[in-house]
Amino acid sequence: MILLGAPLGNVGDASTRLREILASADVVAAEDTRRLIRLARELDVTVPGRIVSYFEGNEQRRTPELVDALTGGATVALITDGGMPSVSDPGFRLVRAALDAGVPVTAAPGPSAVTTALALSGLPSDRFCFEGFPPRRPGERRALFTRLSAEPRTLVFFEAPHRVQDTLADLAAAFGPDRPAALCRELTKLHEEIRRAPLGELASSAVEDPPRGEITLVVAGAPAAPAARPTAADLVAEVAAREAAGTPRKDAIAAVAAERGVPRRELYNAVHARP
Repeated sequence: MILLGAPLGNVGDASTRLREILASADVVAAEDTRRLIRLARELDVTVPGRIVSYFEGNEQRRTPELVDALTGGATVALITDGGMPSVSDPGFRLVRAALDAGVPVTAAPGPSAVTTALALSGLPSDRFCFEGFPPRRPGERRALFTRLSAEPRTLVFFEAPHRVQDTLADLAAAFGPDRPAALCRELTKLHEEIRRAPLGELASSAVEDPPRGEITLVVAGAPAAPAARPTAADLVAEVAAREAAGTPRKDAIAAVAAERGVPRRELYNAVHARP
């Protein structure tokens, strides 16, 4: 079984391997068969294999049929409307069933809205977490955002255009209106747009100029809490520990004062004031 990474919008992003697999697979399971046929036409590729639909509404019923084809020796390719299958798209159920049946699963990697938006956002990308689509119900969505408000990693969400105003308003309420974020829409397409601004501004702009198309939201992680200032007793204890290890008191005071960012004279007085 082969997972196919489909272009997000720009057909020029299709890989040579994607073309080869479409032209050779015995079965191509597509989230939207009409979009697959259009993609094949734009790529000038003939799909000789059997094309079947595989989407949220029929994946439970169709998965056993595809697993039977796989165990019978057929090459089955799975493609969604854009990006990688299983990433907030159909695919996980079939991957799991294929693996359970002992069928090897591989991928022809391709574009991903998650990593594309993350890279374009201008926000930290060394660590991030993908949360998919937020809950549709307001109460569940707000509860999720409250739990995520202290998450230090950059967060990535998908959202539908008709819900993005409410989602941005809830994010601003939970994370604070000044939290940096980016709204990425229609990635790689003709009308690609990246709005980079604090959540409060993005929420306002979504009301004034509602974004259309496929939307990916990227939100900065929670800032690190400022380190608590050490007490005088803590500083005196550090000096005492260094003295006990053989460091002269004068040198111990100087070192602790420099490391902790406190005036040397203040620390000197605290040390000499101890019983």
